[in-house]
Amino acid sequence: MIKTVVTLTISALILSGALSSCAVGPDFVRPQAPTSTTYAPQPMPVATASANVFGGESQQFNPTSDVPFDWWTLFQSPAINTLIEKAFQTNPDIESAQAALKQAQEYAEAQHGFFYPTISAGYMASRNKIAGNMSSSAAPGLQGNGDILQSGPAKPTYYNFHTAQLTVGYSPDVFGLNRRQVESAEALVSLQQLQLEAAYISLASNVFAAAIQEATLRAEIMTMERVVNTQQEQLDILLQQFRVGYVSGMEVAQQQSALALSQQSLIPLRNQLQQTRDLLRALAGNFPDQDIEETFELTALHLPKELPLSLPSTLVEQRPDVRAAEAQLHYASAQAGVAIANTLPQFEVTAAAGGMADSSNWMFHHGGGFFDLAASVSQIIFDGGTLRAQSRAAQQALNQAAAQYRSTVIVALQNMADTLYTLQADAETLKAAAASEQAAENAMNITRKQYELGYVNYQTQLTAEQSYEMAVINLVQAQANRFADTAALYQALGGGWWNRTETKTASNTATTELPAPASDKKPTITNPSSSETDLIP
Repeated sequence: MIKTVVTLTISALILSGALSSCAVGPDFVRPQAPTSTTYAPQPMPVATASANVFGGESQQFNPTSDVPFDWWTLFQSPAINTLIEKAFQTNPDIESAQAALKQAQEYAEAQHGFFYPTISAGYMASRNKIAGNMSSSAAPGLQGNGDILQSGPAKPTYYNFHTAQLTVGYSPDVFGLNRRQVESAEALVSLQQLQLEAAYISLASNVFAAAIQEATLRAEIMTMERVVNTQQEQLDILLQQFRVGYVSGMEVAQQQSALALSQQSLIPLRNQLQQTRDLLRALAGNFPDQDIEETFELTALHLPKELPLSLPSTLVEQRPDVRAAEAQLHYASAQAGVAIANTLPQFEVTAAAGGMADSSNWMFHHGGGFFDLAASVSQIIFDGGTLRAQSRAAQQALNQAAAQYRSTVIVALQNMADTLYTLQADAETLKAAAASEQAAENAMNITRKQYELGYVNYQTQLTAEQSYEMAVINLVQAQANRFADTAALYQALGGGWWNRTETKTASNTATTELPAPASDKKPTITNPSSSETDLIP
């Protein structure tokens, strides 16, 4: 009997599979990549400017270079490497993104289960009483080991009853409703996978940026402390000269004012340094009272000389925000199919087999078994236009996702173009800042000699010293900007998430495609030492 039900159920599955050869709704097609070969209307330089100072190396763009996931190691800072690895292990944002991915994987796995029949087993035992005021013919043929009383008026009848049943239910996916739901669930898995990759990239970039900020502040504080010490020494000298009448009280007051201003400028720098340390502790997953061992100095960093440069068509494959927008578009496409399938007939097949008797060991004897097989189809005839409106709304959601995808691509390309311009500007700024610092130092030295010889007053010397101090701070900031914006380039290129080991060993329900191979075309660039247009080799 159960064999009959299983055979009928398998037949129903085969029939539904034949009917389910297609799914209604739009089939998702990946958007076409941009055909651009550069990031600006005019060719871009092949290399940045250089300066004969720390961090002033010229950087070459290479379109054939891949972006490593651990791009921060290219700066050769053991402290940064250690802290980023710690942050990956302890930052709660990573843990949250990992949990969200696993949740999406489980939801997708659950949706896959609707392709299969549901099988349930049940057993029921009961003790029953027939009222005694019924005639003996009310319960004819009651046999078994129940407590059977004498038939006749005013004598109730007691008996046991057992039922065991196996039930199989199946909903044929005739119009692809479940296939579209599985498709949308898997799109959400891809979205969460990319959100996890974005979390790694953002965390690494934030740690690196905070480390650069700390290094910059330490350099600025060191410069200002040196200035304060120098000004204090000069004030002590002026006070001695004032006592013997060699300088006026105005010159002493000016030096005191300059010293106070320099001391005052140290306060916000030290405050920013402490806040930056707080940020680094938080990024590492620590509480404010849990310090980190690592400290950062600009001079401990190395500026990469070769930088990757991907084509726009490759960039959209590498950027997790663009790929996430694509996954959202895929989800919206599948949901449009779900909405259409909901307007169509729904099918259901059920089968049951079992046995019943007044004794459990008689349930499956001859005559005690039973089975039933049923198929049904239902179609909503009138719902006030609800399903049709939901289908139209899903189509508009698809249109919205498509527009959002295009917007994300435009913003990503703009971000890349801005980063390339910034790298060029950083190099030019550092070159100018280095020249300015050298000129300010020369001017200060000359002014000091002139003041010692009596050619200029003290106010002129003080102005020259203040100009040099600002030139030194500007130089430090220009050096820091080169490191920070070089890191921003790796982030703009996608952060190398496709080279992360965990991505390659992810669960089979969370497959993440690697970016397509780069095109043979190369971005057009210009050698700054030549007026001719070249291609990066």
